[in-house]
Amino acid sequence: MAEIVAIKPPEGPVAVRLDRGVLRLTLASPPANALSLSVMAALMAELDRAKADKSVRVIILAAAGKVFCAGHDLKEMTLHRADADKGKAFFEQTFSACAALMQAIVRHPKPVIAEVDGLATAAGLQLVASCDLAIASHEATFCTPGVNIGLFCSTPMVALSRNVSRKHAMEMLLTGETIDAATAKEFGLINRVVPREYLNQIVTKYAQTIASKSSLVVKTGKEAFYAQAEMGLADAYAYTGRVMVENMLARDAEEGIGAFIGKRKPEWSDD
Repeated sequence: MAEIVAIKPPEGPVAVRLDRGVLRLTLASPPANALSLSVMAALMAELDRAKADKSVRVIILAAAGKVFCAGHDLKEMTLHRADADKGKAFFEQTFSACAALMQAIVRHPKPVIAEVDGLATAAGLQLVASCDLAIASHEATFCTPGVNIGLFCSTPMVALSRNVSRKHAMEMLLTGETIDAATAKEFGLINRVVPREYLNQIVTKYAQTIASKSSLVVKTGKEAFYAQAEMGLADAYAYTGRVMVENMLARDAEEGIGAFIGKRKPEWSDD
């Protein structure tokens, strides 16, 4: 049996487990698993730690309980309305921390997979949309309900609109209605919908498949994917052409191509 190394006790807002190159970060503040400042800080700390840890090759973001993530902690935010500035400084701190977290996921050198079982709403949906892959159970649901409570989901729409079509994004943002997992897959928000009892198994299989690749190549590809997506067509081709030249000069490209020609399994050095 493969050794499972716990690199942090399960107590606290984020439970951490490392198994065969797959780092599982589990939101552990049910029932809401809300993105309070402490939860976002804990996630950021684990993501930062994983950057330099060569034993981590893929990250899974999951949650305990029936709600994946209910978004920002509205009770925490409401308490700060009693501040002298009516909460403005705290609100700025919260939304800034959230934006930094989402960008950290996109820019992370390791692929991040969302494992969604339950409701992902507002900033919780933003969390799912920011991940590189998202796999959900049939029971998972998604929404951007800010319009219903007088707070439009403006920051969640950044990630949402980069995953689904404009019409689908606006449908979710303007109605605030909840969509099921099948609709989320149709919209392009998630990759797959699977039975709840197989969710963990299937997500782990995806993660282990990716973990078996050269980490250098995966890092190169993920960075290039998001960079070229923001460019015009000609610039994107020029940029990715340069990326492929550098990739071809890497030891793992030489090994991988040699293994393919020689009909053998490659042995990655991750450089």
